Amino acid sequence: MDRAGKAEAIKTLEGVIADSGSVIVARYTGLTVAEMTKFRGMLREQGATAKVVKNRLFKKALDGKGGDAASALFTDQTVIAYAEDPVASAKAASEFAKDNDKLVIVGGLMGDEILDTAGVEALSKMPSREELIATVV
Repeated sequence: MDRAGKAEAIKTLEGVIADSGSVIVARYTGLTVAEMTKFRGMLREQGATAKVVKNRLFKKALDGKGGDAASALFTDQTVIAYAEDPVASAKAASEFAKDNDKLVIVGGLMGDEILDTAGVEALSKMPSREELIATVV
C-alpha cells in the first residue's frame, strides 16, 4: 500500500470511529474464509459491518483517543465490527464468538470510552435501539 493509499485508509477509519456508536475489536486468528463470511453475514443482519484492519493504521486513526489502553487492543490479526447502533455490533460479535472460539473479543471503543471484554459482553446484552423504540411506541 502506497502513502496515498495509507492516508485514504486512515481517513476512512477516522470516519468509522466518528460515525459509529461502538467499535468492537476482536482477534480472528485461525478463522477460515467461510467462518469469516458467516461472521460478516451475522453482522449484516444486525446492521453492522466487519473490517479487517492494519493495526498501525488504526492506531494512527485513533490519534491519541483512548490513550495506551486503546492502542493495546490492536495487536495480532485484528478485525473490527462497527455500527451506528452501539449495541448491534456487540450483539452479533458476541453471538458469533460463543459458537466459534477462534474469534476472541478483546475490547472496544464507544465514544471516548474504552471497553474491556466484560464491557462488550454487557453492551451485547442491552436492548437494541429498535427494541427500545418499540417499547416506547
